[in-house]
Amino acid sequence: MVPTRYFWIWFALGIPVGALVGFASAPWLLFVYNLILVAAAVLSWIAAPSPKHIRISRQFDPVLSVRVPNRVVLTVLNDGPETIDFRMREEPPPLFEASQKEFDLHLRPGEEKQFVYTITPNERGGDYFRGTFVRIKSKLNLVLRETRLRTEQPLRVYPNVLAIREFDLLKQKGMLKEVGIRKSRAKGLGMEFESLREYTEGDDYRKIDWKATARRSKLVVRNYEQEKNQSVILCIDIGRKTLSEINGVPKIDHMLDACLMLTHAAAVSGDCVGLLVYSNTVKRYIPPRKGRNQVGFIIEALHDLVSEPVESDHSMAFAYLASRWKRRSLVVSFTDIDDSDQARAFSTSYGPISRHHIALVASVGDPGLKQDAECKVASREDMYSKAASLFILSDRKSADTVLSNNNINLIDAEPQDLSAALVSYYFMVKERSLL
Repeated sequence: MVPTRYFWIWFALGIPVGALVGFASAPWLLFVYNLILVAAAVLSWIAAPSPKHIRISRQFDPVLSVRVPNRVVLTVLNDGPETIDFRMREEPPPLFEASQKEFDLHLRPGEEKQFVYTITPNERGGDYFRGTFVRIKSKLNLVLRETRLRTEQPLRVYPNVLAIREFDLLKQKGMLKEVGIRKSRAKGLGMEFESLREYTEGDDYRKIDWKATARRSKLVVRNYEQEKNQSVILCIDIGRKTLSEINGVPKIDHMLDACLMLTHAAAVSGDCVGLLVYSNTVKRYIPPRKGRNQVGFIIEALHDLVSEPVESDHSMAFAYLASRWKRRSLVVSFTDIDDSDQARAFSTSYGPISRHHIALVASVGDPGLKQDAECKVASREDMYSKAASLFILSDRKSADTVLSNNNINLIDAEPQDLSAALVSYYFMVKERSLL
């Protein structure tokens, strides 16, 4: 039972009533006034519509994406014989940001209403809705009948799966460049003939079909289908190097978003995708396979990964991979390398991979370092911040040089650019038939 403002107004009117009865030497009148007010409140609560006639169902995507708004549809039905006026409050997990939590409803018998709001999870993993609280207005509007409806519902938060849908939509429209993905206009350079077309500037002269050119009296080139069933293996380091954060978001989260996008792009292109997760030991290994089901397996394996405060054993992880997969592949290692010493140690471990496969390292760059390095010095703090940023950037540049000298490719991109850079690199590998 929750008193309304009208109850407190009537309660406050008891003050002048008490003053009057004091002058009249009849204190029992104040007691009668308060008794009537309390009795009216209790009767009002009893006469209020029952919450058991309120039916609530909640619908949302079973795969929620972290750090982006996810749509939730709330359906409320009154299956009772009387009209119900009430306020409803949703209780998503505490760390979720909701666009709206409270709703005012007026439902006639048999009436149904829908509400749409969004929730933004800040962390991956499992959680649940805590239920729904309702406050039903009574007949005299003196009190509200409050209760909790048992609408608990589990949910799971994954890396940014919604970005995959945006990728598919833009790909259908031929607008992947809108998200920074560069894809060549040329067809694949595989060996299986697909079609003939007229020569355009920039085409490889080796693709000219001289017999067709002679018949048509103009240059004609051959199109070849891109090769499929190639392999992409994603190696994710969840050791201490990925514990750091960028603007409050762990680096591992940005890596997983990019990993998910690359997985989807490879699956759509008909290639096999595999996964290796490691720190000081191998945590998970999924052999490369093709198909949508494989994407689902990888998403499920990624959704609850967290970085561990341990030193990663790169040698053990890559030896494990080399013993289980021999076919030439694009091997992408998601890790963070800060200086040349770390780069040399990593290159020693990654060396056997780079000799037999296309080896790529994907790192998340901190945009704050670049900003601090380019800032104008106006105080002693600015000077120290700029010097430290320049020192860190110099070390990372030295690490890049060591990796390049060991035949290891590197993509060091800011969080918002990492996914596009990786997918663009994958398309480049496909178009040049490097696998």
